[in-house]
Amino acid sequence: MTVPPVGEVVRVAVGGPSSGPSVGPSLGPSAGVAGVLEVCNLGRCGYVEAYQRQLAAHARVLADRAEEGGSGALRGVVLIVEHDPVITVSQRPDAASHLLASREALASLGVDVQSTDRGGDVTYHGPGQIVLYPVLDLNAFGLRLHDYMRLLEEAVIRTLASYGLAAERDATATGVWVRSEASVAWLSKPGENSAAHELAKIAAMGVRVRRWISLHGLALNVTVNLQHFNLIVPCGLVGRPVTSLDRFVTGISFEAVTPVLVGHLARLLAEAAGRPRAAGSDDGGTASMA
Repeated sequence: MTVPPVGEVVRVAVGGPSSGPSVGPSLGPSAGVAGVLEVCNLGRCGYVEAYQRQLAAHARVLADRAEEGGSGALRGVVLIVEHDPVITVSQRPDAASHLLASREALASLGVDVQSTDRGGDVTYHGPGQIVLYPVLDLNAFGLRLHDYMRLLEEAVIRTLASYGLAAERDATATGVWVRSEASVAWLSKPGENSAAHELAKIAAMGVRVRRWISLHGLALNVTVNLQHFNLIVPCGLVGRPVTSLDRFVTGISFEAVTPVLVGHLARLLAEAAGRPRAAGSDDGGTASMA
């Protein structure tokens, strides 16, 4: 899938043929709920600004649902972001304790700290990490929260497979993991034996759902500065390592991987839209950035 230039939007039809002028290639079968998915490239962006863009997209998707806009209705907006260095801390009671550096030390490194309303714990975002914020009407795609989290993981797993890297889920922790002992940053106490671990996290997920429309999303490490993860206990998982795609694939870049990841996500959403719907409730909820 072609990723739009920074500041621009690509619109694609999902779940069925679009009426009126073509807005891009149809990504899904004719079954399910027809509508439009927007892909917007925000480029390098601060966390607060990106969150405000999510809220604006949420309002648009909700408005189109209320108006029952048919095949031209906006079913979702996928925001592509490369964040300035930032640590985000959830509202979980013990999340702040997993911030290992002082605010002064973080400021000296140019790392911001922001609170967040997503699920999960504490995590890091920064240059070289692809962040996708899919703001989706999950009812339109027939997705419940658990299904949606597995879909996000699957998009990452398929992306990594495109580069010959086998990835997997961990039943004890949301996210995508790869097996390696030599190519990870060990985020644990000094002197801990890294050979005791096999799985290293390469992508994290954390979402919030309001009116059954999703916020937040996924973060895939491509060429990110892994040392910045030493400033936190990522996702509150003590002793679990973090890694990045460039440790496995030489010459990789944010720009090369982004269209692959977005393409897999869009195809999975199209498949979901084509299946019989299992509507969610109208309640909110969160799921882990873990």
